[in-house]
Amino acid sequence: MTQTYLFTGGKVLDAVDGKLLDGLAVLVGGGNILEVAPSIAAPSDAQEIELGGRTLMPGMIDCHMHVVAESLDLWSNAIAPSSLAALRSARVMTETLMRGFTTIRDLGGADHGLVRAVEEGLIDGPRLVICGKGLSTTGGHCDLRQRTDDRPGIMSDRLGSMGIIVDGVDDVRRVSREMIKSGARFIKVMANGGVSSPNDPIHSLQFSRAELEAIVEEADNAGLYVSAHVYTDAAIRRVVELGVHSLEHCNLITADTARLAAEKGCIAVPTLVAYDALALDGEELGLGADEFAKIEIVRQGGLRSLEIMRDAGLPMAFGSDLLGQLRKYYCMEFELLAKVLSPAEIIRSATVVGAELCRLTGKAGVIAPGSYADLLVIDGDPLADIGLLQGDGAHMSAIMANGRLVKNRL
Repeated sequence: MTQTYLFTGGKVLDAVDGKLLDGLAVLVGGGNILEVAPSIAAPSDAQEIELGGRTLMPGMIDCHMHVVAESLDLWSNAIAPSSLAALRSARVMTETLMRGFTTIRDLGGADHGLVRAVEEGLIDGPRLVICGKGLSTTGGHCDLRQRTDDRPGIMSDRLGSMGIIVDGVDDVRRVSREMIKSGARFIKVMANGGVSSPNDPIHSLQFSRAELEAIVEEADNAGLYVSAHVYTDAAIRRVVELGVHSLEHCNLITADTARLAAEKGCIAVPTLVAYDALALDGEELGLGADEFAKIEIVRQGGLRSLEIMRDAGLPMAFGSDLLGQLRKYYCMEFELLAKVLSPAEIIRSATVVGAELCRLTGKAGVIAPGSYADLLVIDGDPLADIGLLQGDGAHMSAIMANGRLVKNRL
């Protein structure tokens, strides 16, 4: 049975309009927000939490994570026993929750078992929205085999493997249906080359148009959408034209393509910190010259892509995409985004836009009657100082997830 709480004496952050609202109380019970009003007659058993002028804001949403990626060594993740991968994932999710992220969208790896583990209280973690495994062509972004490795498959039966190899229209239909049957809330495709994969340069286009059309159709048939890993403008434009909704990374997008994506109703998920972190620690972690060359290409385009997408009216959701040891740089994403975007725009990306992409509009990312009781108590005004959302939760006096206080130092 969940506790009833009444938050008083603070300012409520309206993430939709990017402003603070004074003189409001917030009543929470049963995992939901029950009432938001200047004066609330709380039940006798309600615990009052006096905020002392602090900011009460919605829990944040990370729309690009891989919770099974314990290590930057992706083969190491894939060959780990699934039981071990699950326990490691639990730790990653708990750490993410304590940074103030109460919902995360996993872009390849997490399964329905981890979703259930959070729902049943076995894991102290954020709400989890999954795609299952990311779909990759042979030699594509999820194919981790070196050129001389002709063993079949990439250990896709293991929890720690982030992808599955699929080739041909019939195969992509079958695997898309398997992901949907297994609890996917969207389908992820690797439609472009990648930084961490050994055989595909950044410019390579992956999957044929017919294959992508089939994946989009299967997602549409199930009332879902397709998310695509894309860097180059050619790759982005192609998937937009074929009906893909969620555009991951987008570092090399042009203004024309950004406008087209906005017109089509797409949402982009930039992940700038992933490349800065790799540039900082990549040599120590064993990356070679080829990987560094690819990292630098996408890193240089990152900040410019934010300006292009903002000016085109293309909504952007917050994403980190950090693997393994690089998660120590998690909160640097706020610092990088702040070079281009205002605090209000960043907060909106990590709340309202993220909720839309997770199909949780009105439930997550807002403080309103009927929404989830996912709340953060911030020691100051993050609209004036976005740095308050950094520090791995250091400036958060309390964190509530689904009506339960997981941190409280008030």
